[in-house]
Amino acid sequence: MENNSLEGTIPYSIGKLKNLVQLTLEGNKLFGNIPLVIGNLTMLSLLDLSSNKFEGFIPFTLANCTNMQKFYANNNNLSGNIPNQLFGYQRGLVVLSLTSNSFNGPIPSDLGNLKHLSILSLEENRLIGEIPMGLSACSALTELTLERNSFNGSIPSFLGSLLSLEILDLSLNNFSSTIPHELVNLTLLNILNLSFNNLSGEVPVEGVFKKITAISLTRNKHLCGGIPQLNLPPCPVLPSQKKHKRSIKRRAIILIVAFGGVLISFITFISIYLLKKKAKKLSSTSLALQYGYVKVSYGELHQATNGFSSSNLAGKGNFRTVHRGTLVYFERPVAAKVLNLQTHGASKSFVAECNALGKIKHRNLVSILTCCSSVDYKGNDFKAIVFEFMSNGSLETLLHNNVEDSESTNLSLNLIQRVNIVLDVAFALDYLHSDSWEAVVHCDIKPSNILLDDDMVAHLENFGLARLIHGPASRSSSGQSSSSAIKGTIGYIPPEYGGGGSVSREGDMYSYGILLLEMLTGKRTTDSMFGEGLNLHSFCNMAMAEGIIEIVDSRLLIPIDEQDQGRRVITRQQNMEDTVRECLVLFARIGITCSKNLPLGEWA
Repeated sequence: MENNSLEGTIPYSIGKLKNLVQLTLEGNKLFGNIPLVIGNLTMLSLLDLSSNKFEGFIPFTLANCTNMQKFYANNNNLSGNIPNQLFGYQRGLVVLSLTSNSFNGPIPSDLGNLKHLSILSLEENRLIGEIPMGLSACSALTELTLERNSFNGSIPSFLGSLLSLEILDLSLNNFSSTIPHELVNLTLLNILNLSFNNLSGEVPVEGVFKKITAISLTRNKHLCGGIPQLNLPPCPVLPSQKKHKRSIKRRAIILIVAFGGVLISFITFISIYLLKKKAKKLSSTSLALQYGYVKVSYGELHQATNGFSSSNLAGKGNFRTVHRGTLVYFERPVAAKVLNLQTHGASKSFVAECNALGKIKHRNLVSILTCCSSVDYKGNDFKAIVFEFMSNGSLETLLHNNVEDSESTNLSLNLIQRVNIVLDVAFALDYLHSDSWEAVVHCDIKPSNILLDDDMVAHLENFGLARLIHGPASRSSSGQSSSSAIKGTIGYIPPEYGGGGSVSREGDMYSYGILLLEMLTGKRTTDSMFGEGLNLHSFCNMAMAEGIIEIVDSRLLIPIDEQDQGRRVITRQQNMEDTVRECLVLFARIGITCSKNLPLGEWA
């Protein structure tokens, strides 16, 4: 019953459903306490109560549900301690997620009994104390997220024995002492976030610590060492090390004197030469902006893209060209977006995009790797943004089959792929509007700004026009950005922007609706048939009355094989066609509703 508008409390009669195996109530408006009778459902393997308004404690009767494998209670108002002997008897528990509540007290020590526990998410609560030693027995853990609590003490070294860990987030707590060197043993770890703590001492350089894109250590004032890209101060030399260095220095001086003045002159010459070379290299090194990314020079990008050759060209627009390349810092191919600085506002767009992408991370946003601000070999200013390379190109290219590369294959997007793409874009917008540190309005939602990776997962890019809405992200806020220089793309800009309206989340949703209608019909917003009061929205809106099927992209329709005389096959095909038609109508309704020309105040 997830994602409806159910209200009220969970009825006690639910305790009579003794054979119930899965109960999902996520995304409703339910409130009150979780009833004690939930413990009568001893066959439950999945219980999802996320995103409601439940309050009070987790009922102790839940310990009776010994077959439980997954328990979610995220985004509620639950409070109190997480008691011992509540989950410790559920030996088959794989997922325990209690994110975004008001739980306090320590982590229960008996969670160590959960040998099969894979995901433990306790972030955004009021938990205190240290990470219990009992968790060392949870050898199957792949994700441990404890950020935004009040944990203290040192980060335990036993975490380095949890060899299945892929995500470890301990940020925004009060951990102190040093980073345990044992964490270098976690070979599967691809996200390690220790930011906003009180850590000190030397940062390791092996394992995950040598991957700048996998670790975050910001706001730990007393860390030192680590890989150069972290830009941390060098660690102080211990007295024993100083004594050893002094001894070596004496021997070196004796050797230098023995070799005589010629050797000294030679060393002096080499030193001057190297210093000049280093200074020259630094002058052309890229700016890493504010976020500690790997520094990449113009020369390195020039070499990586074969001199920005046409054979490496992956895309071209009025304001930039995109070239595929390979850099030694990154394992996979990268895409270098080179800005045309002759275009008005290009430099400002460069800074805006780097700043926006430096603060936001999501699986459906193109991941920025670094920004380069340098000069080329002719002394001209050069600015480029380096992204992950998306092998399947842009949605614009695939949707309209304008593939120029002869080696590329025309991929005709089917209905399932298009539905997945619009869902991916919706997830990205939901994150930008509601879940990032500050609400971000993209301002330029269109097919050419949606890139597809190897698995056809969509990633939203191009934040050159993005605006921050003042104040933190909030679903209940309809905040707006006060920018007088509103830009976008003709056909996707909401009408209120043209009338001087402020940038808003609703403006992005208008563009999103137009995107859906373009994917549905296969027609560009600039199609020659539009004009004189007819646009993509009104075209689709009129067609709804007579049947949207008549105007959809023909590639989305599944043909029925009329020659097949098998009744069972024909019935199955008819059912499939009915399902496709229903899906297309829903697709159209969402697009039309999002792109309605409504005054800003009428948006819900």
